Amino acid sequence: MHEYQALIQVIALTMGVAWASGINLYATVAALGIAGTAGYIDLPPTLEMVQDPLVIMAAVFMYCVEFFADKTPGVDTGWDALHTFIRIPAGAMLAAGAVGDVSPAMAVAAGLVGGGVSATTHALKAGSRVMINTSPEPFSNWGASVLEDLAVFAGLWAALQQPLLFLGLFVVFIAALIWLMPKLLRGLANVGRKIGGWFRRTPPPQQPAQS
Repeated sequence: MHEYQALIQVIALTMGVAWASGINLYATVAALGIAGTAGYIDLPPTLEMVQDPLVIMAAVFMYCVEFFADKTPGVDTGWDALHTFIRIPAGAMLAAGAVGDVSPAMAVAAGLVGGGVSATTHALKAGSRVMINTSPEPFSNWGASVLEDLAVFAGLWAALQQPLLFLGLFVVFIAALIWLMPKLLRGLANVGRKIGGWFRRTPPPQQPAQS
């Protein structure tokens, strides 16, 4: 029974850090580092690097930067595009570290799965922000950003304290994503066609000057 519980905890932590990293990497690292340093959780030795004060300070600083960038229409989309090259590999690294001291093959497998999960949540976040940015008011951006931050902290808490609950919600998330992704892709295609139409729009013909 103890081995089963330990396995569930490892799987939940691995999927949890990968899932959260795709949404807000800096909040994920800061939360893990602070909680580990304060003694609220026992991180695997391969993940204890996030408890280093320098890592925590850097994560908190970048979280503050993202807090404002993520709530500015247009800026959030550019920020997400840039972080395609940051969140996904970082999520893979955190997932590989979350499995603990295992064989290199197991760590690589965890990293591959974690990178895929991070890429999925990052794509969902970035794609939904493009759709939200079609709205002229900024309040939807603020609301979405706050909800994303709350989801990251709540998801990490569940992964660490209630692993079975997290895994159940994770399965629901994957099922909802499978249902939602085609609709999101169609919406993004419509936005792309609308933006393309703006560039293809020809100026009205000039009227001949009256003599």
